[in-house]
Amino acid sequence: MTGSSSHLDATASAYDAVATLYAELTRGYLDAFPLDRAVLAAFADSVRAGGGSRPVAELGCGPGYLTAHLRGLGLDAFGIDLSPAMIDIARTDYPGLRFETGSMDALGLADGSLAGVVSWYSVIHAPPQELPVYLAEFGRIVAPGGHLLLGFFESEGGPVTAFDHKVTTAYRWPIDELARLAGDAGFDEIGRMLREPGDEERFRRGHLLMRKGGPEHSP
Repeated sequence: MTGSSSHLDATASAYDAVATLYAELTRGYLDAFPLDRAVLAAFADSVRAGGGSRPVAELGCGPGYLTAHLRGLGLDAFGIDLSPAMIDIARTDYPGLRFETGSMDALGLADGSLAGVVSWYSVIHAPPQELPVYLAEFGRIVAPGGHLLLGFFESEGGPVTAFDHKVTTAYRWPIDELARLAGDAGFDEIGRMLREPGDEERFRRGHLLMRKGGPEHSP
């Protein structure tokens, strides 16, 4: 792991402590948000259009509901999360899927081995100065022509801002700045979606769909 070990340990412990409750609260979450489902479907369509046979990783998968959703969209999806308790729940709830414990900044995956990566509200916990390391790791494991989908809390015209996330400190990002950093890691923007907060949500939601530069990956 290349990030701060104390930060990673604290994040894993925080999610371990609330894993059961978190899994209960997020079960069926996507049902209420058609725009979120639409951007996930666009990601899946983009991966399939690439024609590759490589898998897709959800990084920061938590209890696995989104990994299962991606599988339902026809992708060969698996999940990785920092929290062992979250991975235990994911394996129990979705026994037919692959889940592993790991850190997004130092993944035990081969260069160019994936057709895509989804980071759905997971890089929000990365200290801002460390985020380029995470994005560079995404760029390393995604094959040329593969895709990246980032979901995050958008700062609504403000700078990168820390806030009191219910589990552990998180950050809101300006969508243009996050797109620029992902661009530095080798990803070109395809499109973006901003969604205003729903009931019981505090902040605008940002989504970036991006493609890794270079030739299309082989089938």
